[in-house]
Amino acid sequence: MDQWILIEEAKKRLRNAGYEQVSERQDWNLEAGKRYFFTRNHSTIVVFAIGNKFEAGNGFYIVGAHTDSPCLKLKPVSKVTKGGYLKVGVQTYGSGLWHTWFDRDLTVAGRVIIKEEKDGSVSYSHRLVRIEEPIMRVPTIAIHLDRNVNSDGFKVNTETQLLPVLATSIKTELNKAFAESDPLKSEETLADGKKSDKVMIKSKHHSLVLEMIANQIGCKVDDICDFELQVCDTQPSVIAGAAKEFIFSGRLDNLCSSFCSLKALIDATSSESDLKDESGVRMVALFDHEEVGSNSAQGAGSPVMLDALSRITSSFDSDSKLLPKAIQLSYLVSADMAHALHPNYMDKHEENHQPKLHGGLVIKHNANQRYATNAVTSFLFREIASKHNIPTQDFVVRNDMACGSTIGPILASGVGIRTVDVGAPQLSMHSIREMCAVDDVKHSYEHFKAFFQDFSNLDAKITVDI
Repeated sequence: MDQWILIEEAKKRLRNAGYEQVSERQDWNLEAGKRYFFTRNHSTIVVFAIGNKFEAGNGFYIVGAHTDSPCLKLKPVSKVTKGGYLKVGVQTYGSGLWHTWFDRDLTVAGRVIIKEEKDGSVSYSHRLVRIEEPIMRVPTIAIHLDRNVNSDGFKVNTETQLLPVLATSIKTELNKAFAESDPLKSEETLADGKKSDKVMIKSKHHSLVLEMIANQIGCKVDDICDFELQVCDTQPSVIAGAAKEFIFSGRLDNLCSSFCSLKALIDATSSESDLKDESGVRMVALFDHEEVGSNSAQGAGSPVMLDALSRITSSFDSDSKLLPKAIQLSYLVSADMAHALHPNYMDKHEENHQPKLHGGLVIKHNANQRYATNAVTSFLFREIASKHNIPTQDFVVRNDMACGSTIGPILASGVGIRTVDVGAPQLSMHSIREMCAVDDVKHSYEHFKAFFQDFSNLDAKITVDI
């Protein structure tokens, strides 16, 4: 599932729970006690429930996560033919463990821009697509042709060796239903000699791919104007292990945090009584492009979070002085998966900070601000867990190792909001097939739900800048 399909599933769940969609292109008429959401690029979503006692200038209590995961994305021109094979040109997205993509049953998913004609009028829309069956594979080379692979390591040239194989040329030519057409001979060439859009799309991508997309959507190949597709594994997620204690799945980083936070917000706002005594705004923000730095119109580095806080606040009072006050009363839980202790690589963790599976959310610390946690924000988050008997853990990276980062420092510095960085522990991070504990999904959901329910009361009891 890619980020667009994630957002579509989130929208369905939210509508079923009584949330109303608003558009950033229109004015908002918000009411206390009501629940709303909006999307940007259909890959970022911001969801918020306004407390009955909310007033402009009150705080926002937010769980932030991201919707994207490392993957292979089809290039703008993906048609590659070599050695009698039809291959698919791909770009690497994020810092994936690319060797894990070899010898997997792969397919494609994403969004397609299509042209629609009705009553002589032409319009364009985006449609989501996922080909369910395995249609491609990145095969490894036989050990007989790479005798030193086990001693020297499997080193992947991502430009030349990571191209999925779609079909053989001879089989495609024999299959007339999917035969490759020659765009130069197409009658769609325009009078001035230029190719039409129909010819252009066919010249960029294999007809096999275009036909499968069109069949899945229910349109003609000629109606496809463009698309954003990524390669994904066809193996479904499973609860596994001898004791059925693990989840084996792709994209746990960071669909696990996205799912737990969204479900927690829905369940913490499911009845009118849930918001009756709430003076703040309960919010979930799921951003695209975290895996590549968050620098996009819909990433955490964009104004989307500040825009949301500003528009909600100004819907109740236009006084511009109230937004800075609201930000200082707000709090963000930056939720991104954490590195569990690996039993085969125990020296990769600092001795006193070894997060374990089943141990609950990991609070991440870094003195150099790769994580945004400080003593105040960690105390508040841990105190909520203590009240509900939910376990927590701590993590710092070893001093002799580099530290990753999250949307936490980006939003903390860009918006000025108090932030704690947390995440459920997992193994095989950024592999095509990741692993976490069933218990930690439960712990994450319960912790986020308790945060939404209890934070405003707890925050009122702590004094720092007075």
